[in-house]
Amino acid sequence: MEIRRAGSRSCTNGPEEWFTGSVRIDPLFGPSEPSRSGGVLVTFAPGARTAWHTHPLGQALIVTDGRGWAQSAGGPVEEIRAGDVIWFSPDEKHWHGANETSAMSHISVQEAFYGSPVVWLEPVGDVQYRRGPPDDPEAGC
Repeated sequence: MEIRRAGSRSCTNGPEEWFTGSVRIDPLFGPSEPSRSGGVLVTFAPGARTAWHTHPLGQALIVTDGRGWAQSAGGPVEEIRAGDVIWFSPDEKHWHGANETSAMSHISVQEAFYGSPVVWLEPVGDVQYRRGPPDDPEAGC
């Protein structure tokens, strides 16, 4: 058994080439042979988001706080909320982040394939991001 105490790992800011806006990344666990799984807690300020990207073996997101948006290429922007679990299939092009008015945090779990858990692509532009999801009358505030 290994216990990694809260606060014992250094956080980083999301690099500008992979994120738009203020993003904090807190490592949770990394691959330990023979495992390929790793996990991070990612916190997005309002309006912050990832660039488009894929994961060679897929990605699970567990939204822990706030509200955000996620989109797969060719699909609609979807609202994601605390308690939601999102699965992106291997090589599914997508992005995710906070909505315009709320911060959002999620735990991201993915596996590395040939040493890399992610392939970063182009940024999500402001016009595309601001489209947001279709209005949901049951979404509340």
